[in-house]
Amino acid sequence: MARELFESAVAIVHEPDLVKKTDLAMDTARAWLKRQMGKGRYDELALPDQPGRPEKPELLPPGKMPKRNLRTEHGRKAHIHALAHIELGAVDLTWDLVARGCGHNLPRSFLDNWVQVGLEEAKHFRMLSNRLNELDSAYGDFPAHDGLWQSCADTAHDLLARLAIIPLVLEARGLDITPVMIERTQAVGDEATAKILQTIYNDEKRHVAFGAKWFRYQCDIERKQPIPTFQSLVRKHFRGALKPPFNDKARAAAGLTPSFYKPIAPIIG
Repeated sequence: MARELFESAVAIVHEPDLVKKTDLAMDTARAWLKRQMGKGRYDELALPDQPGRPEKPELLPPGKMPKRNLRTEHGRKAHIHALAHIELGAVDLTWDLVARGCGHNLPRSFLDNWVQVGLEEAKHFRMLSNRLNELDSAYGDFPAHDGLWQSCADTAHDLLARLAIIPLVLEARGLDITPVMIERTQAVGDEATAKILQTIYNDEKRHVAFGAKWFRYQCDIERKQPIPTFQSLVRKHFRGALKPPFNDKARAAAGLTPSFYKPIAPIIG
């Protein structure tokens, strides 16, 4: 592979062909983690404004998305499609973070961690896309929303904000809802999809842990207190509320204790 890490990360985000995008993510991750490529030359002008995407799916505002019923075959396919779309967004968000990380004076282990995440997000999308194929469907067959990339644009030039919103809000939300999704998927007899969700859940724990570790690291560098800084950044950059119930045990195991998020969550009940 001729490219260095920065150039490869930018190319991954730009690539509209999703097979090529995930192939490049996996190949780049393996080359970097095997020390077969360097960091490369950072060029802020090369950073993407938008990720590459195929013509489908149709993108709708979140409020216009049709409701899904897991008790029907159509509803189960739509649910898997929605999860695949989230994982595709995570591929681009992670590799954008890798590209931007190349422009900071950070330990190599920062890039190691997020390259590993980028590999796993590509794997997640492939698993869900393949599952759709097994059900005589495909990614692009259902509408989707594209709110995730907005989180990328809003935090593009603030590493602390990016770490707060992507792993510590969006990925942490996965820790809250994925166990319930696994149970519901098993309840309708879809063990194959449930196994994929279990893999994603196990990987998400590590992703949140990386986020917590590097958020604290960057707070130390910038001489900021982690908890009030996190709360301030969430209030500024996250559109919506941090919704309970929370998987406090999994979050705490990843280094995200309730003192971070409980004070800024709405009181329910």
